[in-house]
Amino acid sequence: MTETDVSIIDYGLNNLKSVSKGFEKIGRSSKVVDTPEEVLSAKCLVLPGIGAFEDGMNGLKKRALINPIKQKVSEGTPLFGICLGMQMLFTESEEFGLHKGLDLIKGRVIAFKPPGELNLDWYKVPHMGWNEIITPEASDWKGTFLEETKEETNVYFVHSFYPIPEDKGLILANTEHGKQVFASVVKKGSIIGTQFHPEKSGEVGLAMLKSFCDINNIGKGGTEK
Repeated sequence: MTETDVSIIDYGLNNLKSVSKGFEKIGRSSKVVDTPEEVLSAKCLVLPGIGAFEDGMNGLKKRALINPIKQKVSEGTPLFGICLGMQMLFTESEEFGLHKGLDLIKGRVIAFKPPGELNLDWYKVPHMGWNEIITPEASDWKGTFLEETKEETNVYFVHSFYPIPEDKGLILANTEHGKQVFASVVKKGSIIGTQFHPEKSGEVGLAMLKSFCDINNIGKGGTEK
């Protein structure tokens, strides 16, 4: 059996099929993993997810995956966090209380302001649908998985919370919703996080997944069953 390109972490709150399908469409093999041994043997990790932050972290704890994920990151293994998976990369979240995250990126996850606080008829929470990503002034997409992405490209979001990194230099892209500008893409070492769903963002999102694999020399192949 050939080595799998991408290992998708299952902790009980994942959009596994759509993520796996996304990598299949770009010719990369993938498999779902949920044990420490599988995580430790992976050459590339994807941490997807939808749902509540606390439930996500509890899912990782229950499966004893937190330390293996941290070990792999310390070894330089590529890690791609998507939506809730991106949020869990951070130190803590204010969602339904204060809860500790993986602390791979220093910062806190906070809620969008409720609609009643903003004088905007169109504004809703959760932030759901297509919105654009914009390069921060201090950022440059050259040499990153966004290098071929056009400024103000629209991608697909579904979330009520967003992360605030302590180090603004880690922000690759911002997005605005209801006059609130938030980090929609972050990068730290071998870690990438997107608040949007690249696997649900059409050809643009698939191109991002392919670029992520290309940059990290993650090869081609079929999807492992």
